[in-house]
Amino acid sequence: MQLLSIFLMMDPGGKGSSSFSLIFMGLMILVFWMFMIRPQAKKAKQQKTFISDLKKGDKVVTIAGIHGTINKVNEDGTLSLEVSPGSYLKIEKSTISLEMSAAVNKAITETKA
Repeated sequence: MQLLSIFLMMDPGGKGSSSFSLIFMGLMILVFWMFMIRPQAKKAKQQKTFISDLKKGDKVVTIAGIHGTINKVNEDGTLSLEVSPGSYLKIEKSTISLEMSAAVNKAITETKA
């Protein structure tokens, strides 16, 4: 208990410095924002940009693991995905995975090189 009092810079009587507590809380919020909120917002922005830039011929992977090539991008937020020659699926744009699609496209470009 005494170690906690030292850490919070409080005297054992329970009277603490309110300004230190406010600074400490502010630093905790800043650290939380830097390591949790900011990276998630950045990733969401990348995903949104990736989804808006999809075009015919792109090789993609859905979050369910379905691999295919985009055949048609529809105006209603869906696209036609060719999973095998002559076989098409109509799926939502939001089901395309940025990470898995990037990994597949990277593997394809490495095998061509």
